[in-house]
Amino acid sequence: MTVKETKLKGCFVLEPAIFTDERGYFLESFNKQRFNEAVGSTVNFVQDNQSYSTKGVLRALHCQAGEFAQAKLVRVLSGTVLDVAVDLRKDSPTFGEHVAIELSHENKKQLFIPRGFGHGFVALTDTVEFFYKCDNYYHKEAERGIIYNDPTLNINWQLPEDQLLISAKDRVLPTLDKVAL
Repeated sequence: MTVKETKLKGCFVLEPAIFTDERGYFLESFNKQRFNEAVGSTVNFVQDNQSYSTKGVLRALHCQAGEFAQAKLVRVLSGTVLDVAVDLRKDSPTFGEHVAIELSHENKKQLFIPRGFGHGFVALTDTVEFFYKCDNYYHKEAERGIIYNDPTLNINWQLPEDQLLISAKDRVLPTLDKVAL
């Protein structure tokens, strides 16, 4: 496994070793010991989630606040997404900055998003199956988010606005300067 830290401290791109032969491929998608060594902290994942989306579905930008904050390890089982992590740690030198990385079933990359970050993705292919591990349980009252088109973040979602499918809930999220974490 190759692990590279992004420009946002604590946020890593992981590329597994892939072994191929005439039968197909094999990869180790998660090994707790190797993962914790690679990211330099102990992360105890307690919940796995999976979603299915069609092209243009934008699920963003979500987080959980306070004691219910979640770290996530995300990957794509089928299709391709643009995955975005936003640093929401007020004391961080990269507060308000984001990274965007293409994750796909072909490149098999994963993104580790630490606690204190917002997260979202847009489906770039006709269908997408998205899988992620969380280190804390979902808590509805702690749910927060930032509007996907926040002018300060200026995220390029790689699709025209009229092709984005966004939930009613996500369309009314606050801007970065108004989110209460």
